[in-house]
Amino acid sequence: MGQLHLYRKRIIPMECVLLTDDEILFRDKERIVTRWHTLKPKKELDHGLSCYYLEKGFKVSKFMRKDGSLLYWYCDIVTHTFDPDTDTYVFTDLLADVVIYPDASVRVIDLDETGQALKDGLITKEQCVDMLNSLSSLLDIIYAGDFPEMQRYLESFEKS
Repeated sequence: MGQLHLYRKRIIPMECVLLTDDEILFRDKERIVTRWHTLKPKKELDHGLSCYYLEKGFKVSKFMRKDGSLLYWYCDIVTHTFDPDTDTYVFTDLLADVVIYPDASVRVIDLDETGQALKDGLITKEQCVDMLNSLSSLLDIIYAGDFPEMQRYLESFEKS
């Protein structure tokens, strides 16, 4: 096995980007934790940490400002493929996302994009079902009050 390669594949707009600057902080069969800076400069978002939950179908990210303060938590619903010969993961963003703000309010976004992608044939019915199941699991974690445990896990990598 060589160096781990991570790709982010988006459906809208269609693109597949090698995440060359992401620093791999941890990896096991269930999770991959990365530290990163934004690919394209943004007004508030500067950098963050992400944890890919490989079997759960989502990625939890802590989005931070340049000064290190929390902007918000951003959860992508994803699916992935893995090529063991090249040690390569391709994470496909299934469009629906969950944003958790510092005041603990929760917002589900981009369901309209998911519907449009399904209608336009950009995602399959199976991908849509996977997205809905992963979204439901994530919301169950949030509404049960278990998301802070995921936050603490990711934050444990901040100083490493």
